[in-house]
Amino acid sequence: MKHTSFLWYLLLLTTLASCDDQFLFSGFTQSSLNLDGSAIVTNGGLLDLTNGTAIINGHAFYPSPLHFRKSPDGKVQSFSVNVVFSIFITYPDLSADGMAFFIAPTKNFSDARAGKYFGLLNENNNGNTSNHIFMVELDTYKNAEVQDINDNHVGININSVRSFKSNTSGFYEDDSGAFRDLTLNGNKGTQLWIDYDDSTTQINVTLAPINVGKPSRPLMSTTYDLSTALSNSTSYIGFTSGASPVNSRQYVMGWSFGMNKPAPPLDVSKLPKLPFHGPKAQSKLLAIVLPIATATLILSIGTIVILVIQRRLKYAEVREDWEAEFGPHRFSYKDLFHATGGFKNKHLLGEGGFGKVYKGVLPLSNVEVAVKRMSHESRQGMKEFVTEVVSIGRLRHRNLVQLLGYCRRKGELFLVYNYMPNGSLDKYLHCEEHKTFLNWAQRFRVIKGIATGLLYLHEKWEKIVIHRDIKASNVLLDGEMNGRLGDFGLAYDHGTDPQTTHMVGTKGYLAPELLRTGKASPHTDVFAFGMFLLEVSCGQRPVKKNAEGNEFFLVDWVLEHWNNGLLTKTLDSRLQGDYNIDEAHLVLKLGLLCSHPLPISRPRMREVMQYLDGDMPIPELRPTQLSSNMVSLMKNSGLNSSVMSYPQISSSFCTISGLSGGR
Repeated sequence: MKHTSFLWYLLLLTTLASCDDQFLFSGFTQSSLNLDGSAIVTNGGLLDLTNGTAIINGHAFYPSPLHFRKSPDGKVQSFSVNVVFSIFITYPDLSADGMAFFIAPTKNFSDARAGKYFGLLNENNNGNTSNHIFMVELDTYKNAEVQDINDNHVGININSVRSFKSNTSGFYEDDSGAFRDLTLNGNKGTQLWIDYDDSTTQINVTLAPINVGKPSRPLMSTTYDLSTALSNSTSYIGFTSGASPVNSRQYVMGWSFGMNKPAPPLDVSKLPKLPFHGPKAQSKLLAIVLPIATATLILSIGTIVILVIQRRLKYAEVREDWEAEFGPHRFSYKDLFHATGGFKNKHLLGEGGFGKVYKGVLPLSNVEVAVKRMSHESRQGMKEFVTEVVSIGRLRHRNLVQLLGYCRRKGELFLVYNYMPNGSLDKYLHCEEHKTFLNWAQRFRVIKGIATGLLYLHEKWEKIVIHRDIKASNVLLDGEMNGRLGDFGLAYDHGTDPQTTHMVGTKGYLAPELLRTGKASPHTDVFAFGMFLLEVSCGQRPVKKNAEGNEFFLVDWVLEHWNNGLLTKTLDSRLQGDYNIDEAHLVLKLGLLCSHPLPISRPRMREVMQYLDGDMPIPELRPTQLSSNMVSLMKNSGLNSSVMSYPQISSSFCTISGLSGGR
């Protein structure tokens, strides 16, 4: 009995000792940190969370779990954290996810979404109380989906990437009390303090430049009882980051921690130095030339002049004064030329009426891009077009292809996008030589993704963006086969008259009112999206040819089968019956509803998402209602004179026009 009591006494002493943990790292060369994913310790002693690797999460853990409670039922004790960190982004104008300090019950985050959710969570568990995660994020990306306040903020998060409380990055001066902005991604050392008081449940977060002492006033302060959030057992502490396609680096230079006592202060003079990021300094040419024969000197100078002129002509660009304000969004032609290997055919991804698209790797950053090369002979309307390119470049959504910037050279215009490794959806649906097959689950995920991106363009950005040319060839697939909508907002041609915008589109996707008025709207986008739904589910283009070579319309074919009770017979035969019948019926009927000839009868994208998510039932439809009354509906809408007489139009849905080929 005495022996048992003695063992319990030793266990109690061990537990109490672990409750007063304290450590200090002035660099990490000899540390025993547990590293995961892209995280490494550099030769100089820096903890590098991303290692310059895209779409791979990086984690660094203190090796031993900490007892934040003195007993399983006790409250979380006071603790203090001091960190010196630095964030660097190759293209500062292109924001990317930052990094975070976290407390979690496990070191296993293998199910976290790659490059998203700070490398800790995913779409399914984000916000779950069972996560038991406390996090302080240092975020350099404004994500509208999680209601971020801007692209330079600090947030306190509980079990979610949506901040419980957040504030613009900065600090308060002790002398004047004035607030000073602090750029997180400035490639400079920055100090962070996190303090939790168990008696008041107050959380204080404080920032300051590396050469400034801890301000007396924290950046933000809130009360939250962490005993309700953290696990009753032990927890791990550390740092995390999800590397993004935009080349970024997150460094930790020093770290200290104290349980029930202040974190030991960090001596910044003993911390490892940050690496230099940027172009390597070029050696200067010596400008001393010994007198030589006059003929040799003239020949040398002449040769140099010729080489300089040839080089300038090779990389010559068109630059006007008004473009100075778009500097961060303009790429040099020289960089694009080298990125694509001189625009050689071996780098060609595709071509069409819009021009050619090449794969490239940007110098310095090693970011993979797709460069669209188009001709532009007219300078009229170019300022408005470039202004719109730059504006669209600010759009950020996981289901949109990121437009990074542009370049102009002589009679050519170049648009630079993020590279999508799996190419366009079109080749998976219609290219017989393509061996990869999309199952129903993959198709349904792509459909929901494109619907989400289109909802963002129509309703969730600061202004409405009309896509104008939704189709399978404008849907690209990323490395995880997620659908991303490309060419949004630019699907029109600025002609010689800057006051005139010409309607363009693709045969089979054009809404009836677009043919009559030439004016695009969210309704015309919804019509094209309806055709896209039928195309993805049936595996066939909107306009088909029968055995006699006559054209007919996919929408009419689907309507006919529905009317005969054979709706599922329209699904892609390659699925071989392996699909969710409720989802298939939903997509087919929703495609018909979105393709209604009357704009007012089509749903908005917000309603489309509610149907796809199962939050709202799709309205009851009967095929006879859609087909038998179609002619009278078109006549009532005033389409009989301007549309029904069009020689290429014979469908009850009026989706074909003389404009073909798209972009």
